Amino acid sequence: QLAEIINDVSNELGITIFISPQFMDINSIITKYDIPIFAQHVDYAEPGRNTGYIIPESIKKSGCFGALINHSEKPLSLNEIELTINRCKETELISCLCASNAEETESIAKKHPDMMIVEIPELIGTGKAISTVNPEVVINAINVIRKIDEKIFVISGSGISTKDDVTKAVELGMQGVGASRAFVTADNPKEVLTEMALALIK
Repeated sequence: QLAEIINDVSNELGITIFISPQFMDINSIITKYDIPIFAQHVDYAEPGRNTGYIIPESIKKSGCFGALINHSEKPLSLNEIELTINRCKETELISCLCASNAEETESIAKKHPDMMIVEIPELIGTGKAISTVNPEVVINAINVIRKIDEKIFVISGSGISTKDDVTKAVELGMQGVGASRAFVTADNPKEVLTEMALALIK
């Protein structure tokens, strides 16, 4: 039902909205809707004797557009991050890296991922948006990333809940936003998503 809403809003407004569902839901969504899907995680392991690993080739074959890497709930070492980004490039998967502090933001940007989500883990799921509560974190992150690689697509994460949060993120220089709780738990998720999407493209 939520995937259908996302698909409808995306088509109605002509805006790209990507989602990151549980692995078991990927196939059922891809077969019904034309929504870019990012896997919630991917490993840098090669095909072969790697039981339990989620290899990029499998993610690509499933129809995923890309993968989230280094989410605060699934953190990786800098070496693991670099290896995973390289494997994504090899398999033509879009790498979307999460960064939770200034040092990590700079270190990850130097590995040249395709996308980066700037977040404060403590704000995730709180309804308190990083763009509103800690705008200086957003500004500093954008400045650091742009000095290193202007091609990285930068997204604001952590607590994005309203159209005002989205507007503020865009004003600060963000190219996109990440939201989950506000949409999933809303009484009218389509209305919430539509308002956020309109704020992003205005």
